[in-house]
Amino acid sequence: MSNKFTGRCECGALTYEFSNAPEFIANCYCKDCQRSSGGVMASYFSVAQDDFKLLSGKPRSYPYVADSGNTLERNFCPDCGARVFTDKLSGFPGQVFVMLGSLDDPESVKPPLMEIFTARRISWTAALDVPQYPARPDADPQSTVGRMPGGCG
Repeated sequence: MSNKFTGRCECGALTYEFSNAPEFIANCYCKDCQRSSGGVMASYFSVAQDDFKLLSGKPRSYPYVADSGNTLERNFCPDCGARVFTDKLSGFPGQVFVMLGSLDDPESVKPPLMEIFTARRISWTAALDVPQYPARPDADPQSTVGRMPGGCG
């Protein structure tokens, strides 16, 4: 039997779970992620859409077209306003990108594998000891590592 990973928004109105440990985890410094997270970067991971289950609440979504030209929807709690996940990414069908800080136990997943759009990193933030990409890295079509969600950049 697999472990269940669980998470929620700040107030607990939106809760979710998934079973498979995420393989793609990144810190993104693009302006879209800075603005939508309210921080210097966003930390997120990818989960297969059919593994991601919303257990409670109904998110409010914000659909838009990213600088990349891809469409997506960022999903927030309508009560506390916390951003929890992004879905309906035209560049990554079948994937949900979940905010790392929304996990009940963020230590239960491995640390970020890369940092992207580091050219937009705020000068006083330190780099992790992982691959650094000043923009969107080139993707190996056979791998999800190195493939960026459509909402970045």
